Amino acid sequence: MSIDKPKFPTEVVELPSKGLLYPEDNPLSSGKVEIKYMTAREEDILTNTSYITDGTVLDKLLQSLIVSKDINYNDLIIGDKNALLISARILGYGNDYEFMWMGEQVKADLSKMNNKEIDESLFKNGKNEYSYTFPTSGTVITYKYLNHGDEVAVNKEIKGLQKLNASVNPLISTRIKRMIISVDGNEDKKEIREFVDNYLLARDSRSFRNHIRDTQPDVDLKVTVETKDGEEDVVIPIGIRFFWPDADL
Repeated sequence: MSIDKPKFPTEVVELPSKGLLYPEDNPLSSGKVEIKYMTAREEDILTNTSYITDGTVLDKLLQSLIVSKDINYNDLIIGDKNALLISARILGYGNDYEFMWMGEQVKADLSKMNNKEIDESLFKNGKNEYSYTFPTSGTVITYKYLNHGDEVAVNKEIKGLQKLNASVNPLISTRIKRMIISVDGNEDKKEIREFVDNYLLARDSRSFRNHIRDTQPDVDLKVTVETKDGEEDVVIPIGIRFFWPDADL
């Protein structure tokens, strides 16, 4: 039986994780994802007010662009999603990205953005589980890098908490609770939540977040731009304006 090929051009994106965080039977373990070029259909997605309002617009975009239908979108870790978004932007609108920085219009070449170097020895057997010792308390945890499914759960929990108290924004603690798998060998979720809420020292929390920033597979979002005062390094935020910086959204 012949398989119909897509009637649109596609590109294969190299994932920052190289597929090392995914089980062998997961198609993402190949370290590559094939996406198609953006069309008018994807532009409709980018301007869908319902998607923009509920914060799902970029996820709807990627789900439309990913060619391989056997990929579970929820499995994608955040750094790999970033790589797909940047590639989608380049394929859709080219390498040049103009945006406002400190009140000045600047331009970045997105093709010069690279995946961060990772220590492949940290990632073994396709298991997204790692050990970390808090430097101050000495507590040992196992943790994971968050994927899209985890991010959805975190955002849902935060929205629920804000319905009870609009002034709270427990983003840091909620994300850490989701990342931790065990505390000193204890995998009980209630105990993990209590540990984060009552016993995780601020200095240990910061150290852990820095560790994640330094080791998590991702794209280096820092680019060099020309300003009136010379060259500056800036970090490009990825949102709806990343695709249409001049859009009134």
